[in-house]
Amino acid sequence: MGFTMGLNLLLLLAMVATNILSLYHLSSTTLHSSSTKPPTPPQVPDHLIRQLQTIRAAINRLTRHQPSNPTSTSSSSSSTIPDDLLLHSRLAPIGSSCHNHPDLLHRYMNYTPFSLCPHDTDLQETLILHGCQPLPRRRCFSRTPPKPSSALPLNPYPSSLPDSNLIWTHYDCKSFSCLNHQNPLLGFDPSRESTSSFMYFRSELDLPVPQLLQIAKAATSLIRLGLDIGGATGSFAARMKLYNITVLTTTMNLGAPYSEAAALRGLVPLHVPLQQRLPVFDGVLDLVRCGHAVNRWIPVTMMEFLFFDVDRVLRAGGYLWLDRFFSKRSDLDKVYGPLIGKLGYKKVKWATADKPNSKNGEVYLTALLQKPVAK
Repeated sequence: MGFTMGLNLLLLLAMVATNILSLYHLSSTTLHSSSTKPPTPPQVPDHLIRQLQTIRAAINRLTRHQPSNPTSTSSSSSSTIPDDLLLHSRLAPIGSSCHNHPDLLHRYMNYTPFSLCPHDTDLQETLILHGCQPLPRRRCFSRTPPKPSSALPLNPYPSSLPDSNLIWTHYDCKSFSCLNHQNPLLGFDPSRESTSSFMYFRSELDLPVPQLLQIAKAATSLIRLGLDIGGATGSFAARMKLYNITVLTTTMNLGAPYSEAAALRGLVPLHVPLQQRLPVFDGVLDLVRCGHAVNRWIPVTMMEFLFFDVDRVLRAGGYLWLDRFFSKRSDLDKVYGPLIGKLGYKKVKWATADKPNSKNGEVYLTALLQKPVAK
C-alpha cells in the first residue's frame, strides 16, 4: 500500500515538473519570436503544384467513373474501369450527367474495341434520357440487319415499310404490321396518313400545312427549313417534304423503332432527348414545331430552357408552332402562358379546347408564334 502511494506521488511530481518546463519553454519562445522576424515558409515549385493538380484531377475522374457497387477484388477484371471510358473522358465530349450513373455507364462501356457494338438499344435510351449525351462509345462497328432491302422508297408515304431493314431484337413487336395492329395512330403505316395528315381543318386546334404556308407568305416570311421536336416517325416532315421544305425530326426509340421508320421514309431523324441543346446553329431555322412530346409532364425549368433554345435557332421572323400542347387550364393561365409570353413573340394563332375525357380539367393549346424581326 505504501509503495503504491509513493509511486503515485512520484508520478504527480513528474507531471507537475513537465508542465513547469513546458510553460518555461513557451514563454521563452514567445519572447524570442517577438524580437526576431519569423522565418519565411519555403516556396513550393510550380512543377510540383502542376503535378499535384494532375493527380487530384485523375483521382476525381476515377472516382466518378467507378461503379457504386464494385465487385470484390478477386474479380478485378469486372470491376476495373474500361480503358475506352478513361480515354474518351480526356479526348472526346461526354455529357456531364453520365458521371451521375456510373453503373449504367460502366455497363455501356464494357465492349470489345474494333468489333461489333453490343445491341443494347434500351441501355442507350436510358442513358440519354438521364442526360448522358453524347454517349462515349466510339470504337466499335454498328450492327446491321442480315438481309436489308435495297428497294428503299423515295416517296415519304410508301405503301409499307420493309421489316428486313431493322434489327427487332429489343422490341416486343417484330414487324411494322404488329406495331400498326397495336396502335394504328403511331405512324408506322405511312399510307394511312398520305391524304389526311396535316391537311384538313377539323377544329380550332388544327393548323393545316396549306394555311401555315399562306400565313407565312402573307407575312413575307418564307419557310424553307424546319425542326419537328418529338416528331415520332416524321409525319410532319413527310408532309413538308412534298412542299420542298426540309424538316429535321428529333425522336427517341422508346419501345418502338421511331428513328428507323423516319429514315426509311427518306427523312432525317435526330436521336436527341428534349433536355439536350438542339444540334442546330443559331438563327438558321424558319420553323420549329413542338408536338405531343412537349407537354405539362416536362419540368417547368427544362421547358423554359427548351423554349429559349428554340429562340436561339429561329431566325428573325421565324415561327414557333405549339401543336396541341396540353396542361391543366389553371396551369396554362398561371404557368405556361406567362412562360411562353417571356419570348415576346407575336401571337399569330392562339386556340384552346378542352381535352376529351379529362378528369383533371386539362386543355389543349395550339399556338403559332412569330419571332420579332428586331429583338
